[in-house]
Formats: sequence, structure tokens, C-alpha cells
Amino acid sequence: MSTVNITIDGKKLQVEKDMTILEAARRANIKIPTLCFLKDINEIGACRMCVVEIKGARALQAACVYPVAEGLEIYTQSPNVREARRVTLELILSNHDKKCLTCVRNRNCELQTLSEELNISQLRFEGQSTNLPLDNFSPSIVRDPNKCILCRRCVSVCKDVQTVSVISATERGFKSAISCAFDKSLADVPCTMCGQCISVCPVGALREKDDTDRVWEALANPDLHVVVQTAPAVRVALGEEFGLPIGSRVTGKMVSALSRLGFAKVFDTDTAADLTIMEEGTELLNRLKNGGRLPVITSCSPGWIKFCEHNYPEFLDNLSSCKSPHEMFGAVLKSYYAEKTGIEPSKLFVVSIMPCTAKKFEAQRPELSASGFADVDVVLTTRELAKMIKEAGIDFNNLEDGRFDDPMGEATGAAVIFGATGGVMEAALRTVAEIVSGKSFDNVKYEAVRGIEGIKEATVEIGDMRLKAAVAHGLGNARKLLDSIKAGEAKYDFVEIMACPGGCVNGGGQPIQPSSVRSWTDLRSERAKAIYEEDESLTFRKSHDNPIVKEMYEKYFGEPGSHKAHKVLHTHYAPRENYPVKEDI
Repeated sequence: MSTVNITIDGKKLQVEKDMTILEAARRANIKIPTLCFLKDINEIGACRMCVVEIKGARALQAACVYPVAEGLEIYTQSPNVREARRVTLELILSNHDKKCLTCVRNRNCELQTLSEELNISQLRFEGQSTNLPLDNFSPSIVRDPNKCILCRRCVSVCKDVQTVSVISATERGFKSAISCAFDKSLADVPCTMCGQCISVCPVGALREKDDTDRVWEALANPDLHVVVQTAPAVRVALGEEFGLPIGSRVTGKMVSALSRLGFAKVFDTDTAADLTIMEEGTELLNRLKNGGRLPVITSCSPGWIKFCEHNYPEFLDNLSSCKSPHEMFGAVLKSYYAEKTGIEPSKLFVVSIMPCTAKKFEAQRPELSASGFADVDVVLTTRELAKMIKEAGIDFNNLEDGRFDDPMGEATGAAVIFGATGGVMEAALRTVAEIVSGKSFDNVKYEAVRGIEGIKEATVEIGDMRLKAAVAHGLGNARKLLDSIKAGEAKYDFVEIMACPGGCVNGGGQPIQPSSVRSWTDLRSERAKAIYEEDESLTFRKSHDNPIVKEMYEKYFGEPGSHKAHKVLHTHYAPRENYPVKEDI
């Protein structure tokens, strides 16, 4: 690769010619502050916090978008640069809602961090105080325009990564705002509730709907039997909220913390993920053998389901009718578990700890109530669980490792990998291959569907069967894949789609990392590594080997795909009205 010679703060460097000044400085361990910048998502030079001085240039330049060139002499800490950054930051703060102590992002706010780093001790400018209405009508996401700093990260991830485009910049000058079309609520536009906007927001302008009080109330109610289930992606991210390295596995500590919080039983959603594979695998084989609608498309991701309902209703019949694993588990708890323990479903309160904000919306779907009551009563994100642990004064890092409770605590490695993109596909292939061939395979890895490439394809030979599969993660990639299928350019038997880039490990409810980390560390890969490590550590790695699942079929459901299984474990979806979306101004 061609290189150029530059000088930054007197330090001579040789760097690739396609780099920006910001990247070159980082390579030399020279820190340049940023605010609107998010690598590969929002590189627009709008906030001007990263300005630098270039010898011979007439004005300061934004380092995040300015390309290096031969002979450039760059100054990142000149008096002009330092004063420009301070003025910019003070102007942003001048009309910002500065209720930091009660903000959800207190101590994890990039604006707060910059203020400390640039030694802002007083504000020279008094801006206009705003008191705009809070948008808290969505069951998943709260939008607070009073905290918005117009960085446009949320706009970029919604439009360019997810291709949903329900929020955009409107008006001009002091009236500039980030809002939905016609100032509608997020609840009234085709938002998928994926929460990627929350993950990239540098401040507290976007957050999940906080349901922790509902859980505290349930735990204090002596008439309720309160149980909790945790998704596989939670155990590889929760530790970040307590200062542990990205990708730390904290399964045992998480279980112990949940027990300390007062839950009657702590279950693993992975048990239901194994159940999902049994039902979904059977559904796939039935469609292949009987000429059913193909491709079968996975239904584990509620953000993807809502996206499909709004934008691709013609594919609704392709969706697997299986409920998502946590909803399936909720239905099992209020039927099979309720009968087994003699507890009335009305007295069972099921809490799901998920990496996902869309599951808050999903839990409210009326079609997910097999027992006559909601399958899942409350969904908390990974972040909300961390809040509860901290509020309870639990010393998380020094907890002993606990174990999931019986009789629903057994799960396989196939279920664990649901947390990473390609995981549902790989788990299904592990089971389908053995069912079709009648053989047991020691090598259960399907490398072709692993990794973070946006769209992955694989052709799997299973006996006399050739199964053509595809995996897409992130709704922008889902759109590309579905458009190619619609156009007849691609044909598949089985398709996995996850709403969030990287899958659940990068869900909208996971711990938020600042741009200084997120831009240069692939959170998806680091968390996924821990997922695959847990898979390899387990005794059982195929869903059909799960003894708890076998027992459920023997004693309750009969067999995969039975009438009773369909009544409890399956559902249906319908088209939703699509809403007009205002184009970017």
C-alpha cells in the first residue's frame, strides 16, 4: 500500500495515504478529541471537536474527514486549536440539559468526559433553555430532545446501517432538531425498536424504557412466583458494566447476582433456544419434503420481524412460525412448568433479561399469550440488569459462580451460539444434519456461516440433500438479501436474519461503549469469541441432545411440530401499515 510522510506535533510519521488525520494521529498514540465521529457510521466532521491546524492552511480542519497528504505538518494542540475546541464545547453545553446527576448516561457520557478532559470549569455563553416534550410513547425507546447535541450518529445508523430512516435532521439554525417525520412519536412510525440509535448516542438523548421498577414491585409481591431467564448474549457483555474486559464471560456471577436480587428461579433462555431448533428444524424439513414455502426465514429477532411486517409483508409466510426463544420459554413456563410445579399461570411472573430493546415491544404482542396471559411479563436489557445489581449493592466482581436452576437449567452449545450472527443457522444445521443422515457427527462447526461479513452464503451437503443457506445481520444487509431473493437473483432454502449488526451480542440493550472504544474495537467479534468459547466448553453441543428438551417432548409436547407444540410454541404475524418518512433536509 502506498504511504506518505507527514508530521504531527513534531513527530515524523509514514502512514497509508488513504488514512485521515484522525486515524494517523491515533496510530501515533496522539489523541484528538471527537464527538460526532463514529468510524464507518458517522464520519461527517459536523461537531468540529476534532479540529487541527495544518501549516499553510487558512482555517482549522476536521481531522476525522481530512485525508493525509505528502508533507503535511499538523498541530493538534496549538493555542488556536485548543481555544476552538473549548468554544465549540461551551457552545454545545450552553443550551444542553445539564441534569447530569439524574441522567441515564451519568459517568458514561462522551460530552461529560470531554468537558472534564478539556477542563471546562465555567461556561462563557448562556444559551436558550429548551423544554421540548419527551417522546416516551414507544414501549422500547425514550427520546429526550433536550439532551440531543445534533451529532447525527442516530440518524446515520438508522438510515445507512439499518435502512429504516425513521429519524432525521429537521429545520435550520437554532431550530435544528433530530425528530421523526411530522414530529411523530417513535411509536407511530415504522421504527423496528432495534435500539441501535441508543447504542451510538454519545449522551442521554436516547435510552430504553426503564422497567426496573415493575420488576422490583413484582419481587416484593408475596403472591407472585417471580422467575427470570437470561439470553446468551447477556453473559458475554454484562461484565463490561462492572469494568471487566469486553468479551468476559460472567455466566456464573450473573446467575448468583439474579439469585441475590430475589428471583425464585434463575433459568437459561438457551433451554428454549434448543426447543426452538427442534421446532424450527422440523418445520424446515417438513417444508423441504412437502413443497412448502421457501426459503424458511428465522423468527428469533423481533426487530427483524417488525421490519418484515412493515417493509416486506410478502415474506411473512416465509417466516418460521416459531416464537422467539425467550417468548417460547415464557409460554413453556406458564404451561409445562406451571403444571409441573402446581403454580397458577396468573401467579407466575416471567422476567426476561435480554440484549435487545425490541423484545420490550415483542412482549406486548397480543398473539404471544399461549396461557391466556402474556408469555413474558417484563423484558429488561443488559444495562437495566446492571442497574438493579448496583442498586442492590451487590459486589458483582467478587460473587461466587452460581448455576441455573432445575428443572429448566440444561442447555447446549448450539443454544449458546444463538447470540452471534450465524448462530441460529449453525445450531439448526447441527440438528438437521443428524436427523436427515441418521448419523452422529463429532465436528459440529459450520465455519461458512460464522463471522461478521454482512451477508454469508453456504451450501451444505446433508446425505442426498443440498441445502442452500444465507445469513444476514443488520437490517440494511437484510434488505439487500431480500431484494435479491425478490428479484430472482438468489435462491435459498434457509435464511437467518438478525436485526442488529453482529447479532444479539451487539443488541440495542447491551452495554454502551464510547466512540473511542467502539470505533477501533469490534465489539461484535470480541463478544462473539466468548460465545463460541462457551459453546466448546459444554458437554452437549446439539439441541436434540438436550435431556430437558427430550423430557419435555416425552411428557408434554409429544413430538416436534405436534398440535400441542404449535399451540404453545408457535405464533403468526401480519402486515403493518407503513408510514411516510420525511426525506433528509
